[in-house]
Amino acid sequence: MSDQDGGRDGETSVVTKTRPKTQRPPMYKVLLLNDDYTPMEFVVHVLERFFGMNHSHAFEIMLTVHKRGLAVVGVFSFEVAETKVAQVMDFARRHQHPLQCTMEKE
Repeated sequence: MSDQDGGRDGETSVVTKTRPKTQRPPMYKVLLLNDDYTPMEFVVHVLERFFGMNHSHAFEIMLTVHKRGLAVVGVFSFEVAETKVAQVMDFARRHQHPLQCTMEKE
């Protein structure tokens, strides 16, 4: 009998693929910035509506924004953070408030 596999009698080789490690996508902090014109009640409403906070937590974050000038209101994937910023900015403009919301890489 002829050996057609190049002289390897009964050997089998296993091909292994190295899989690249999947990395978690970078996360982004959504920040609310203080201004001297947006009413505190409006900021609390924004935090409840767009970030799902209960009233007492939203009130605490609003006070942090007021006292420190800014606060992190959530950490999200890029797309979610971008959407939240756009929603808050649009909502503030429609209600004629200068509230600023930004995002930065964590």
